[in-house]
Amino acid sequence: MSLGERSERLMERRNRAIPRGVSHATPVFADRAEGVYIWDVEGRRYIDFAGGIGVQNLGHRPHFVLDAVQAQLERFIHTSFNVAPYELYIELAEKLAALAPGAFAKKTLLVNSGAEAVENAVKIARSYTKRSAIVAFTYGFHGRTLLTMTLTGKTRPYRAGFGPMAPEVYHIPYPYPYRDPLGYDPQFGVLAANRLLELFDTEVPAEQVAAVIVEPVAGEGGFIVPPPEFLPRLREITQEHGILLIADEIQTGFGRTGRLFAVEHNQVVPDLMVLAKSLAAGFPLSAVVGRAEVMDAPQVGGLGGTYAGNPVAVAAALSVVNYFLEHPEVLEQARHLGQVINARFQEFSKRYDIVGEARGLGPMAALELVESKASRRPSTAHADLVAQYAYEHGLILMRAGMANHVIRTLMPIIMTDDVAEDALMILEDAIRYARDQARR
Repeated sequence: MSLGERSERLMERRNRAIPRGVSHATPVFADRAEGVYIWDVEGRRYIDFAGGIGVQNLGHRPHFVLDAVQAQLERFIHTSFNVAPYELYIELAEKLAALAPGAFAKKTLLVNSGAEAVENAVKIARSYTKRSAIVAFTYGFHGRTLLTMTLTGKTRPYRAGFGPMAPEVYHIPYPYPYRDPLGYDPQFGVLAANRLLELFDTEVPAEQVAAVIVEPVAGEGGFIVPPPEFLPRLREITQEHGILLIADEIQTGFGRTGRLFAVEHNQVVPDLMVLAKSLAAGFPLSAVVGRAEVMDAPQVGGLGGTYAGNPVAVAAALSVVNYFLEHPEVLEQARHLGQVINARFQEFSKRYDIVGEARGLGPMAALELVESKASRRPSTAHADLVAQYAYEHGLILMRAGMANHVIRTLMPIIMTDDVAEDALMILEDAIRYARDQARR
């Protein structure tokens, strides 16, 4: 399928004006979006399985968000909370603290982006513990700033050529059942968490570690779902050694896994939790939520920022939070959608040799594409073909994984069965096309 005359002109302008380091998953130039669909500048409609990288969990332009934003625009756009505070910030902070796991007093910091939330969580943890080291995981993704790309466990494209990295950051392997020799050991989750104990013996003493940061499901690393015992055992170890546990719920939060937060699947209570993406339905806002005594550790003036907790973004986020509170059925729909997606993905895995593994937690699902089931070698080529065929036939997809070989689902969780079925039919056709092309 040709891009179309207008899209080609835009691509030429994009290449002249924008650095090559800024990537995009498709050459689809968006003109408008509504619900679960995006229309491009040529007038073509696409089912959105990307959701602005997991941001549009409640769909594009939900009416309650538009209403809240419009009402706030008519009052004021910006004062900076650090200059003239406002009630909206306080109300959102209260509600996020109440929703976050843990039967203890909690406080909330609002900032702009996921990376900024992670940076502030690390600052808070170091201030509270008076320790410097941070432990993260291979396959993890936490952002693109100096500190957050250091925490990220994927070299290309996030770390290569940008060194030196920030000091006092250590990595241990994230549990990846499909690719770990111990992956199907009944105790793999516990064994994987116990690698933290080995790190204490070989790299950095426990008394030097301020926090461990972990994604409940590794997002950019390939939508890797850890064994159910992993997070509870990790929580035990951190508590035993006075180390804070930071849950990065930036991608997994707000229904992406079928629960409001992914840690709820394992009844794990982190000390700090970082939120962003679907928090504000497309407006730039993120949060750090955690134990009140931990959040209060930094000195006055040590936290904040000019745009941190912008009132328009906060109004959008409040409408999102209120929607989840007032409509519990949306999480039921998310779990149902997850069952539909994962059942079909398991069929794809059985039917096609290039699908090495189908996995997921709720509607956060993935297909790991390989050269063959026997080899298990990651196949970027197959993933390229699947993604291209999909957008040429009306489905926007995103990829993940070390070799960009994993197809991941980030559709709005409000998607109906009939639209999901249309998308899955296109995806299966794309897989079949990729398989057949490889045979030639």
